[in-house]
Amino acid sequence: MSPDGARAGEETLLHGEFGAHPARGTRYALTLTLSALHIQRLVPRPDAEQRTVVPMGEVSGCHTLRSLAPGEPAAFFAVYAYPRRRRGGRRRAARTFRVDGDGTYEENQAVAERWATVIKCLVRGVALGGNTVITPELLPRPRRLLLLVNPFGGRGQAWQWCQNHVLPMISEADLSFNLIQTERQNHARELVRGLNLAEWDGIVTLSGDGLLYEVVNGLMERPDWAKAIKTPVGILPCGSGNALAGAVNQHGGFEPALGLDLLLNCSLLLCRGARAPLDLLSVTLASGTRIFSFLSVAWGFVSDVDVESERFRPLGPARFTLGTALRLASLHTYRGRLSYLPAAQPLPGAPHRPLARSATAMPPPVPPHGSPLHRAVSDMALAEERGLHAPAARSPAPSPSPPPSPFSPSRDLDLTADPPQPRADPAPPSSPAPEGPADDLLPPLGEPLPPEWVTLEGDFVLLLAISPSHLGADLVAAPFAHFGDGVVHLCWVRAGVSRAALLRLFLAMERGTHFGLGCPQLAYAAARAFRLEPLTRRGILTVDGERVEYGPLQAQVHGGLGCLLTGNPPCGS
Repeated sequence: MSPDGARAGEETLLHGEFGAHPARGTRYALTLTLSALHIQRLVPRPDAEQRTVVPMGEVSGCHTLRSLAPGEPAAFFAVYAYPRRRRGGRRRAARTFRVDGDGTYEENQAVAERWATVIKCLVRGVALGGNTVITPELLPRPRRLLLLVNPFGGRGQAWQWCQNHVLPMISEADLSFNLIQTERQNHARELVRGLNLAEWDGIVTLSGDGLLYEVVNGLMERPDWAKAIKTPVGILPCGSGNALAGAVNQHGGFEPALGLDLLLNCSLLLCRGARAPLDLLSVTLASGTRIFSFLSVAWGFVSDVDVESERFRPLGPARFTLGTALRLASLHTYRGRLSYLPAAQPLPGAPHRPLARSATAMPPPVPPHGSPLHRAVSDMALAEERGLHAPAARSPAPSPSPPPSPFSPSRDLDLTADPPQPRADPAPPSSPAPEGPADDLLPPLGEPLPPEWVTLEGDFVLLLAISPSHLGADLVAAPFAHFGDGVVHLCWVRAGVSRAALLRLFLAMERGTHFGLGCPQLAYAAARAFRLEPLTRRGILTVDGERVEYGPLQAQVHGGLGCLLTGNPPCGS
């Protein structure tokens, strides 16, 4: 197969013919482009049906290997990928190639290193062209990540998924890490308040959205918050609520996914290492407490389901389906007042004005440091040179099995042991008041709002103020939202909606088409700030899925205040 026959006009970066391992006698032609690795079998029989295309978006890394046989002149390189199966879902696929075109090991090793370097550059998004001089110096410095895992996340499978899927993949991507199991509520919040952030290139949570909420607010509670909040944060979904991971998955160009498939997609994106600005909402509660949100503020139906479904947590994400059915059976309405400062410019694709036909404008309202790192796992004390030796085996040949694990347990944690059992959480310690930027668009709670604000009063079934596109891994509440757009997306449903119509809205939200249903009770507005004043005496308010005190609150968007590890779509996509 000629290099030019592998792609539709794409530039060829590398082309070569190599043997296979462990199959002796089989040979392949490999062609590498910006978007994919093309593999064509040459021996024993060239066959178009034996052609394999590995998209770079499915590749986690590449390592060079050396045979343990003395005097073996061949070198090897292994490509690690996670292709989708025909019936959905991803599986790990490692392909090992034998470089034997030259007479000495040093010459063959140079070829293997060249291929590994280019593949790693494509994974990391390093710009390459046909005239680029390939040297190891092209590769960025290996990143050092702090991984925080909640072993009780979701259905209690976070720890198992972390060991079986996440750690092997990030090892293939040459990421250095330290992993810490959180042991109680607000443990992550305490940890990040006392960290030396200069040691880390990012903080990644393995849980639901709640653990990242702790991390963000812990960073904002530091004296150096302005610098600390620029530390890139990421999320690998192992919990019940995986809304931000759903948005990251969509941003990365993948099809919608759930469960383990979503985790593998987000892990692949983490290997790519790209970043996006993260808008944060500064939320002031009735007591004057200030917290920071990366996801949503909810009141009514959504917050009721979120909190009331906690008793079904062992069901994992299915808890929300059951909670929704129960709440639909006893649908409540809440009276309140919503005020918001409209965004300066409408977003492309978003409604240009509120959709609620019964909305009535109202006059302005009348006034009414650091814990020790426990249960840690790290790869940083390992002395071996990753990728220079094949996995230990009885036969003197490299193995296509997973690469040697670059992580080893510290003395206080046994990776083979069962995860710890849940225990009663002590009362969460008081947190220092966050610093943060000034909310210059917000007067104090209870004071009149400026005249350019819009105020609506009435009976609501739900109100949702959301920053990213997703309310859940499979719920696209704001399909026109994107990271760093600098606005909060307000969605509300007025009283008078039937149970059937509300159910249709949530079913359509799985595809992000709910605004096209023409529901007269559904409304939307893009805002820079908002104020919510519940007039019903009892209710539930949540911020990023966490229950907060009930009463008036207000919030302002601070565009791009944080930094999110997202992973760019692969080159050529």
